[in-house]
Amino acid sequence: MKDFETLLKGSAAAHGHLCPGQVVGVRMAMLGCRLIDLDAPSRHDQIKKLIIYVELDRCTADAVAHVTGVKLGRRSLKFVDYGIMAATFVNLETHKAYRVVSTEEARDLAPVYAPEVTGKCPQQLLAYRRMPDSVLFRVQQVEMQIQDFDMPGPTRYKAVCSRCGQVIRDCREVQKEGLILCKPCAHGAYFSNAREVTWSDMSWAPE
Repeated sequence: MKDFETLLKGSAAAHGHLCPGQVVGVRMAMLGCRLIDLDAPSRHDQIKKLIIYVELDRCTADAVAHVTGVKLGRRSLKFVDYGIMAATFVNLETHKAYRVVSTEEARDLAPVYAPEVTGKCPQQLLAYRRMPDSVLFRVQQVEMQIQDFDMPGPTRYKAVCSRCGQVIRDCREVQKEGLILCKPCAHGAYFSNAREVTWSDMSWAPE
């Protein structure tokens, strides 16, 4: 794995700016990969062994993804919407799994580790570089039961919504009152008042 400063510089560039969450995310990814014995996670032979569950859709998640090479489209990056600055690293070959959680105490201790710096953000940027892993994180060894339809690879199963006709992939359908339904039809959607439209350049194609 590349050194911390190189990974942080690349992560900040990919994310769009340098922030304390980037420092935490890079260090979280480095620690998580060490714990599951992957020293080059983005390399082709290792990326196939790795799944990471991130629990917060903020800066830290981008840093974890950058360092490790996991992606939603590869199904090696999973988002669990807990609102917690944490990630679980899984080695699919050895079944080792560790959840790394950013501590809230680290925020309070930033003045202790970077007393010469003023301003919350600059102080955290330096302090989070200096803190030992044991201060910045809590680590839990966990067990993971990953279903076949959540694994990377081609779609293994499809269903069709009885109400709207939409194809549903990877066992995300819902059985309700004897019907197979997509989640929007079963539980309601994040959007409302959906209606089909046409647009002026609808016949456009790249070639």
